[in-house]
Amino acid sequence: MTALAKKEETVPALDVERIRRDFPILQERIRGKKLVYLDNAATTQKPLTVVYALQHYYAAENANIHRGVHLLSQQTTFAYERARGRVGQFLNAAESSEIVFVRGTTEGVNLVAQSYGRQHIKEGDEIVISQMEHHSNIVPWQVLCREKGALLKVVPINAEGEFLFDEYEKLLSERTKIVSVAHASNALGTINPVKEITALAHERGAVVLVDGAQGVPHMPVDVRDIDCDFYVFSGHKLFAPTGSGALYGKRDLLEAMPPWETGGGMIQRVSFEEDTTYADVPTRFEAGTPNIAGGIGLAAAIDYVNSIGRAEIAAYEDDVLRYATELLSEIDGVRLIGTAREKVGVLSFVMDAAHPHDIGTILDAEGVAVRAGHHCAQPLMNYYQVPATVRASLAFYNTHEEMDALAAGIRKVQEVFG
Repeated sequence: MTALAKKEETVPALDVERIRRDFPILQERIRGKKLVYLDNAATTQKPLTVVYALQHYYAAENANIHRGVHLLSQQTTFAYERARGRVGQFLNAAESSEIVFVRGTTEGVNLVAQSYGRQHIKEGDEIVISQMEHHSNIVPWQVLCREKGALLKVVPINAEGEFLFDEYEKLLSERTKIVSVAHASNALGTINPVKEITALAHERGAVVLVDGAQGVPHMPVDVRDIDCDFYVFSGHKLFAPTGSGALYGKRDLLEAMPPWETGGGMIQRVSFEEDTTYADVPTRFEAGTPNIAGGIGLAAAIDYVNSIGRAEIAAYEDDVLRYATELLSEIDGVRLIGTAREKVGVLSFVMDAAHPHDIGTILDAEGVAVRAGHHCAQPLMNYYQVPATVRASLAFYNTHEEMDALAAGIRKVQEVFG
């Protein structure tokens, strides 16, 4: 019996065909071919429960929140705040007030950089990130460092795409104030040891932000176990609507942070004669009318993921990833980029025969949707000395048969380019 077969025996059984029926778009045909959707790291598809939650909100409950005494407003406020509670439970936050709704990971990182960062970073301070970060976890810190005269330091990776912990330890100093790292790389799939990263940063007196955009869709996340100070993620990568997401922050930190956007909803009292006072957390960080439907849809997505089981999802996706890795490793002329021992379901690769954009175009003609480009990780591409990669990224609705279709499409590329 092969090692792969032994692995399959231990994988919890998911009724994947039933799950796939929950996602209408997976029944679509692309260019006459059955859709094989492998661009989940960019955005995930939405189950019917999320679609119905949005439809019900707009058809039966639509109203603004926190501002009305009429029934619809009260019902919508309850649904929205219930969603905040669901996110808090999902991350194991101490209380729902530690959850700030944002449009996604990008806005969450910027909120922390502009509010906590501007308040605490001064000339000569240091911020530490890693070489594998998404642009959204690079540029906000670059801007802050430029503004404050601080230094941005970068933890290197090895050829496999793994975070070099020993080098990280060397970079930390008494000047380190913020450490901001991805839970998992969107371009490589590498899972970082965020609990250990956090513990070491705390020893040096720094706070830690974890970019969880690629963490929450693929594995259980417990922010209190990690002990990170901030954790951010995007709803649309978690089978929820676009424009939804959340920032977790320890309450004592949030309470000491000034608002970064101002306007309606985030105030306690506005006066021309006296200073304006701001609302308590988390409301002070949610100026204006929020994406109410997005928050409600996010709660529906979380309920759906919980119904399947996060540990079960992680085990199933790992099995599909291992199967696909073995398939692609057997194809001559294919080089995998990012071969860390601990990964979420991301396969990045290049081919000797063709540019990634040409590969993506041919795969699209076969009905296989992948991402080709730098994946908002240009410094990482520079490290590997490639302009771009092809990225096939998985979710729990993907199957071994779809990995076979991916491999067949890659062989089609070889036929075209010789």
